[in-house]
Amino acid sequence: MKIDVISRTGEATGRSFEIADELLLSEPNMHVVYLSVKQYLANQRQGTHKSKERNEIAGSTRKLHKQKGTGGSRKGDIKSPILHGGGRVFGPRPRDYSMDLNKKTKRLAKLAVITDLLQNNKLKVVEDFSFDAPKTKDLISFFKTVQAEKKPLLVTSELNRNIYLSGRNMPKGAVTYVNELNVYDMVNADTLIVFEGAMDKIVKSLEKK
Repeated sequence: MKIDVISRTGEATGRSFEIADELLLSEPNMHVVYLSVKQYLANQRQGTHKSKERNEIAGSTRKLHKQKGTGGSRKGDIKSPILHGGGRVFGPRPRDYSMDLNKKTKRLAKLAVITDLLQNNKLKVVEDFSFDAPKTKDLISFFKTVQAEKKPLLVTSELNRNIYLSGRNMPKGAVTYVNELNVYDMVNADTLIVFEGAMDKIVKSLEKK
């Protein structure tokens, strides 16, 4: 499959980027995409939640009143979970939420998303460029030029400080580079705009070794 390479101004450059048809999937496998997104979100969790249980509450262990004869319910000490300020029953404890995923599954997930974007004409390849200084206005103008205003994701071939800072405070747009590209960001974007150099790196990383 050939993808036309456009310039920063949205005009055709006369060049095209070719992806081997055998590399793309005939039908995107959405289950591996789900697993990849699930892994990304799980790995973002800190897992530092904690509540005090009965044995961790500071307080007397004296029985509040005798077991029978008061007309009230039976009570133990002030740390009882049924009382205000008592310990929590089966409360959250610190834990590691991270999960592993096979390299093959990650590769298939990226291929599935790229295939889906290509089928829906939501992947654009643009020639590499840079800004003289960080300016969000210039990046917004670029997205308008290439008709990707809704929720674009720009992927550069390497960390470009000026472009990254330009997109850092955009409410509905994002900038990343090849080494940081993940399936969650790809799925979350409405349009994927990839630098020509970045597209070459992505395709090489997805080729079967």
